[in-house]
Amino acid sequence: MPHGGLNRVGKVRAQTPKVAPQEKSKQLTGRARRR
Repeated sequence: MPHGGLNRVGKVRAQTPKVAPQEKSKQLTGRARRR
């Protein structure tokens, strides 16, 4: 999915609330891995 796109992730999360819980878990790992 979105690689390194925090802005897109926010827009996608607002468009699909169903992927909100799954994205939260992925964002944490993505942010920690990028850091």
